[in-house]
Amino acid sequence: MPTPDNVGEHRRTFLVVAHTGRDEVTNTLLTIARRCGEAGIALRVVDHDTRLPAQPFVQTHPVDPQMLREAGAEVEVTQADSASAQGCELVLVLGGDGTFLRAAELAYPAGVPIMGVNLGHIGFLAEAEAHSIDEVLDRLIGGEYRVVDRMVLDVGVVDPGSDVPRSVDWALNEVVVQNSTHNGVLELVIEVDGRPVAAFGADGLLVSTPTGSTAYAFSAGGPVMWPDLEAILVVPSNAHALFARPMVTSPRSRVAVEVHRDGRDGVALCDGRRILDVPAGSRVEVVRAQRSLRWVRINSEPFADRLVTKFSLPVTGWRGRS
Repeated sequence: MPTPDNVGEHRRTFLVVAHTGRDEVTNTLLTIARRCGEAGIALRVVDHDTRLPAQPFVQTHPVDPQMLREAGAEVEVTQADSASAQGCELVLVLGGDGTFLRAAELAYPAGVPIMGVNLGHIGFLAEAEAHSIDEVLDRLIGGEYRVVDRMVLDVGVVDPGSDVPRSVDWALNEVVVQNSTHNGVLELVIEVDGRPVAAFGADGLLVSTPTGSTAYAFSAGGPVMWPDLEAILVVPSNAHALFARPMVTSPRSRVAVEVHRDGRDGVALCDGRRILDVPAGSRVEVVRAQRSLRWVRINSEPFADRLVTKFSLPVTGWRGRS
């Protein structure tokens, strides 16, 4: 069974982050409480939904801890903060991709593995579907899972004449540099490894990981990248230019996006959650983070099958090898 360094000899504990307020989620929570209680695994449950980026800790549909205790689990209620996942074996996410990205904000700083159970729509980041929760729990309780690394981006905003970022953040999916007012185009210069490669006006620009290639970057016309690939994807959004194609760079590249000093102010939006101001004349620098997000896998489904299922791709007529 994988044993994170921060678990040690302590009692096994799962942190649960759920998009609450729906019967399906409540029923799944009760199943988890019952099964974990029978196995002697404690639960730590985030006590509110963090669905609103501007107000990340609004309590919309709080979890009822007494209901979970009556189902048999030892339950601790926690705030959604930097200490939430400390000491836990893993973070179990119940919801869609938005819930997963919110839970990643708790798992990544603590170095705790994360796994999603899809109770949303597409749920591309989820490892399993809600209907298979008993099978999922069999694997997690039995320690029959593995942990893989997913690439993360470090993001910094650098002011003119400075080499030191004045604000920093990170992204699992992508960072989007866009107009702060959503009015008119943003004049950008794209730099890779210290050299300019393109300049144009655009709605914005996305710098994505392979994990994020099937999200916003895909909608903006970028290619799908297999998640075990290590690379950085650069995708212009509605650029006014003859050459403004997506680019795939080395994972060791430093990608910079300069906002023209005589143009509009911008913002850098990390995973659709966290906003950094990017005044005219400043630049956003993006590199691969030294640490990866630890990702729980319980099956060996090929990524191609996931693409077909999640995007309902037509594969009629496939014969395979004869």
